[in-house]
Amino acid sequence: MIRIYPSEMDLGITIHLTDWCIDIRELAIEAEARGFSSVFIPEHSHIPSSQKTPVPAVSGIASEDYPRLPDPLVSLAAAASVTTKIRLGTGVLLVAQHNPINLAKGTSTLDTISDGRFEMGVGYGWNREEMLHHGVDFSTRRERVRETMLAVKELWTKEEAEFHGEFVDFESSWMWPKPVQKNGPRIMLGGAPGPTIFNHIAEFGNGWMPIGGSGVKASLPELKKICESKDRDFSEISIVPFGTVPEKEKLNYFEELGVNEVILRVPAGTREEVLKTLDSYREFF
Repeated sequence: MIRIYPSEMDLGITIHLTDWCIDIRELAIEAEARGFSSVFIPEHSHIPSSQKTPVPAVSGIASEDYPRLPDPLVSLAAAASVTTKIRLGTGVLLVAQHNPINLAKGTSTLDTISDGRFEMGVGYGWNREEMLHHGVDFSTRRERVRETMLAVKELWTKEEAEFHGEFVDFESSWMWPKPVQKNGPRIMLGGAPGPTIFNHIAEFGNGWMPIGGSGVKASLPELKKICESKDRDFSEISIVPFGTVPEKEKLNYFEELGVNEVILRVPAGTREEVLKTLDSYREFF
């Protein structure tokens, strides 16, 4: 059924958080107080100064902002300590650059201390040199993400976990704490539509975060077909447009498609600038 605007659709926010803009703790407190459903922050461990890989041209994000991103898991842990309801997510975590055992430990600990409010947005990455510094060949990044996430889920959910793949390999192991959320935090893959990301969503994900939300309607039949081919219930897959610039017509359109949450883009800035943006978005509730 199509609901009439204003809707009951959840609205979260994402911000390209840096060390020179609003503090994540203040942002989480203020976003929660205004009724936003979630706050997502991105990841880059560093940016090689050679800059051989061109920085994507994204409105409102300066190239010099990319190396200034704080660690997302540490930041979200700080946000969890000063909030009680708002969900806290990575948008997106560059999984190929992480050791799977350390990643499972860090994310399950974050889910525990946030009382089950962690959401894991996952991406493949775009910076070749950044990956190379982590010992990752760019051409292998998608399969590394797949194996890492499958291994993480084993560690989240099994008393004794083991994994044997091309890039990830470990023998039977114990790891606690386990996540508070049954089967672990929600895993949402961010990126443009295509067979690889859709296959990964069907295999180990819980949702798709199309950047901006453009082309969602045309892509849903393919995602549904792939889910059915893997005996995955398509109705279990969340579609969460990510980094969307809000407009009433756009939000209504998403809701007509069955979307129940949209993550709105908040330009990075000082506390005063960010709070002004949050207040301006309240008209969409």
